[in-house]
Amino acid sequence: MSEIRTPVVFIHGLWLHATSWQPWSDLFAAQGYDPIAPGWPGEPPTVAAARSNPDAVAGVGIDDVVAHYAKIVDELPVPPVLIGHSFGGLIVQRLLADHQGAAGVAIDPAQIKGVKPLPFAQLRSAFPVLGNPANRKRAVSLTEKQFRYGFGNALPAAESDVLHERWTIPSPGRPLFEAALANFAKHSPAAVDTAATGRGPLLLISGQQDHTVPDVVTRAAYKLYGDATSVTELKQFPDRGHSLTVDAGWRGVADHVLGWLNSQGLTGQSS
Repeated sequence: MSEIRTPVVFIHGLWLHATSWQPWSDLFAAQGYDPIAPGWPGEPPTVAAARSNPDAVAGVGIDDVVAHYAKIVDELPVPPVLIGHSFGGLIVQRLLADHQGAAGVAIDPAQIKGVKPLPFAQLRSAFPVLGNPANRKRAVSLTEKQFRYGFGNALPAAESDVLHERWTIPSPGRPLFEAALANFAKHSPAAVDTAATGRGPLLLISGQQDHTVPDVVTRAAYKLYGDATSVTELKQFPDRGHSLTVDAGWRGVADHVLGWLNSQGLTGQSS
């Protein structure tokens, strides 16, 4: 049987465009993987186009995003490695629990149903959206100041501002409302079957200075997997914030992910 390159699907979260994964894609391709970084449903192909047409993603919810990426995964030749950041990390967990990936990496993942800690920093980071109920049906942008608090708090201000200008786009408010109300909804789209049997290995990653998804939130999600029979691991990066996939230290996170995948028997080649 001929060998094919193992696919990797990168899934971004709110406020970062899909092209923000380009350095990761280049690194994984050099390691023999076959990476793709599709945008969310309706997301324009460039940062500029996304900023000029915010209504393209207005009203998109978690279930819409899961279905979008599930279709992409179904069309791949073999089950991919799934790597997601923020809400992308929640999407990874949903897909992996449905056996739609060979392995999953959820970096600073948005809170899933059952996570109870609600730190002040997280509330403040989400306030630009949750502060106005009408934002449930809108796309919302972050100002430099809001991005600095939610993403770039562990960075020099100048670096945070550069990242804001380079990668940020308007994002739908609906997923934040769905996650915020998850513990009060019987059938929440933020629910993940943490006890799913036979799924691929999962790595949760936390930046311990993260304001948007504080470390305590990721640790609480990890504890929900306590009865899981499949591999579930947690890696914490001290002094890193929510920008850890796009800031100057991204390579250290990516190298850890590559090493972890190798420890799980996953490489760039799949027979």
